[in-house]
Amino acid sequence: MKNKINYKNKKVFVALSGGVDSSVTAILLKKQGYAVTGVFIKVWQPDFAGSQWKKDCADAKQICDILDIPFVVLNLGKEYRRSVFDYMITEYQKGRTPNPDVMCNKKLKFGAFLDFALKNGADFIATGHYVYTSENLDVSRPSLKLGRETSKFFKSKDRKLMAGADKNKDQSYFLWTLTQKQLKYCLFPIGQYKKSQVRKLAEEFGLPTARKKDSQGLCIIGKVKMKEFLRRFIPQKQGDVLNQDGEIIGRHKGVYFYTLGQRHGFEISKKGVLDKPYYIFAKDFKNNSLTVLNKPAGGFASKYGKNEIEIKDINWIAGAPPDLSRKYKARIRYRQPLQGCGLQNNAKKIIVKFDIPQWAATPGQSLVIYDGEICLGGGVIV
Repeated sequence: MKNKINYKNKKVFVALSGGVDSSVTAILLKKQGYAVTGVFIKVWQPDFAGSQWKKDCADAKQICDILDIPFVVLNLGKEYRRSVFDYMITEYQKGRTPNPDVMCNKKLKFGAFLDFALKNGADFIATGHYVYTSENLDVSRPSLKLGRETSKFFKSKDRKLMAGADKNKDQSYFLWTLTQKQLKYCLFPIGQYKKSQVRKLAEEFGLPTARKKDSQGLCIIGKVKMKEFLRRFIPQKQGDVLNQDGEIIGRHKGVYFYTLGQRHGFEISKKGVLDKPYYIFAKDFKNNSLTVLNKPAGGFASKYGKNEIEIKDINWIAGAPPDLSRKYKARIRYRQPLQGCGLQNNAKKIIVKFDIPQWAATPGQSLVIYDGEICLGGGVIV
């Protein structure tokens, strides 16, 4: 699928991770006539995280050799340590559950990497994210046509960030901080493909990354289990696990390491053969305790959920808020089915009023708002 506007011979820097998505991104752009440069972004990582980055870097270079395009290694270790790692640790220490992938995209891929690309003569950057902009809109797909209401708060030349065609891979949730200043330089060639199609394209193009497994690690650091990672930087502190009556029924290793809705990682000492799983309902940082519940009949949302969730640090991709009198949809975690909602201003914050109660709205996580398949923006849950 080609862009509606012909950017032939324009220079694009592609963020190559060494995986299949960015590999196919690079070859699609080259076939469309772009002058492509592959860039491997090296970030800071602790010694215990291993050296997976070396293998990924070698894979990225191999792709560039196959495509006969320039290859660059961009060291953003300092920027990563300051903007992503330090932010993440600080948030956990404050009792919140941050989303480092959102910050990584904001500060590194569409921050420092974009700045580097433009300073070195690039017209665009491209990534292997499963999203696309309205610049790439395929009007033959009725579900992707833009409604009149949405066009009222997007200017005619604005780019709209669209959810990826593969709903299991859609990554718009992690890109709600993007602005028009960034989007005008961004290309997302695989956004209208499904993952299976991307792998098939990689095989057809003879790319060695065609069957490489997806990275499951923290942002672009690699394969690191979050708890193991955090315990290297935040000391463990034994605490009590309480039931809803305030009785001590178990122990945990430090309230910082847990998030609302979690059902593993703590010990229950008072239990019977027929006991059901416990889920974290509340965290008490002053007393270093967790309160847990069994799942009630009808589910958690109906009994303990919240209809109103406040968000801060808000970003609207159009540059201005949408019509607050309209209904929208939103999600409070990655891959959650979109939920109907309305919006209400509250000073510098927004209150999102959901049609049905939401369970485990976790402070520090992202709440992202949509109009159909258009990502409008979002904020951080208070």
